[in-house]
Amino acid sequence: MERKMMMNCFGLIKKMAILFFLSGMICLSFVTLVRAELTIEDEKKLGQEFYDKMAKNDFLIQEKRMNDYITKIGTTVLNSVKNPLFDYRFSIVKDSSVNAFATPGGYVYVNRGLIALVDTEGELAAVVAHEIAHVNARHIADMVNKATKVNIATLLAVIAGAFLGGGGDLSAALMGFSLAASQTMALKYSRDHEEEADRYGMSYLVKAGYKADSSLNVLKMMRRYEFYSSTVPSYFMTHPGTDDRIRYIDGLLETTYAKSGGKDEIIGPFGRIKAVLMTGGSDVESKIRYFESELRKNPQNVDMLYGLGVVQARKGLYDESLATFKQALHLAPEDKELLRDIGVDYFKLGQYPESIDYLMKAYKIDQTDIKTLAYLGNSNEAMGFYEKAIEYFHALEASELDDEEIYYSIGMVYGKLKEMGDSHYYFGIYFKKQKKTETALFHFKEALKYYPMNNPRYQDIDREIKQLSSEADTKKRSDGKKRN
Repeated sequence: MERKMMMNCFGLIKKMAILFFLSGMICLSFVTLVRAELTIEDEKKLGQEFYDKMAKNDFLIQEKRMNDYITKIGTTVLNSVKNPLFDYRFSIVKDSSVNAFATPGGYVYVNRGLIALVDTEGELAAVVAHEIAHVNARHIADMVNKATKVNIATLLAVIAGAFLGGGGDLSAALMGFSLAASQTMALKYSRDHEEEADRYGMSYLVKAGYKADSSLNVLKMMRRYEFYSSTVPSYFMTHPGTDDRIRYIDGLLETTYAKSGGKDEIIGPFGRIKAVLMTGGSDVESKIRYFESELRKNPQNVDMLYGLGVVQARKGLYDESLATFKQALHLAPEDKELLRDIGVDYFKLGQYPESIDYLMKAYKIDQTDIKTLAYLGNSNEAMGFYEKAIEYFHALEASELDDEEIYYSIGMVYGKLKEMGDSHYYFGIYFKKQKKTETALFHFKEALKYYPMNNPRYQDIDREIKQLSSEADTKKRSDGKKRN
């Protein structure tokens, strides 16, 4: 009991910190009092502003692979929804607490901690389906519509208080805001809201092709988590009435949906996505403990072995990382990520022939992987195989990766090949992306000397010089006006 009280206290402190932080960031463009009735357009604006604050303050995971995965799950579920009211957006929150929530306007958020806890993609999809149901039923709008007049800044703070944190009295956490307005509001889903979201969410889930009992499994799993950890999942606070929900969903399974049928995984591979997600964050030691704990349950879990190898490498333990990766590779000899990251470890250790050997095995499986291309370029450059290095760097240049370091690497290798025109050209691009205009102009002007005027590369460089010179002149005039 004392431990739970302490956790609730810590949750309240956390919530207050987030709220006070967000309050300073809230845009004052909508500070006038608005009527209680929220329109669809009001919801879109509110949801967009909340998302912008989350993104701007680095509360969201921005890694493309993770975002693509949660978006694919959300889209798969959403395809089973008739006439959705909004264009939905799905995001992962950088938070280890077990929670998920939605805001008006079609924005669905899942905490990293919840993804770490669920066992299957279907369970994650069940959570997403439940949140979509809350949004599409306009439950938050319904709660707001029952309140008195409230300004947008306070409403944003109320939403933050309701969903970003771990317990405690919301009214106490709202100190410092428009207390007169906020005291009349406490965004908390009712039993009717939860039943409706469970009913429609399960319908969406089953129509999308997932197992119906995923909804029940995820709630029971969180109950077990609470029992063993003595920590109440934030999800239970933002989605109250869990015991009633478990009984209600169990009833739906008995009367409406078959417990068998459907899939645990449609997008996949959930295990690897979960492992990669858990390698992020600054506390490497806690990540190592997490993977070691998971591996005690199943020593042959390839995904958890992969995750452990990644965090060991992050800590600089390359020999240990290699041993872990090779243990996993014995179980999954064609795993391209294991082959690639073994090659990366060998590169970090300065063992370039071994690095190229494993990277080439990964490359034969997937010739588009950005990390494989980058380290093949680096390893070949380190071995003095400059022509091969250029080949991989150019493949990287043609990829979707927008990283100025690519151009620096290409410039360096062309310099070693004594192809100075290309070397200066790519250094020009590199410094342009670094916003170092004078240095970029120097390299472009040097590069121009190596090409005849009828060469397409000459024309590209000439355009770059004219554009950068114009920007430099504009900046000088602007700086001159400021001094005057």
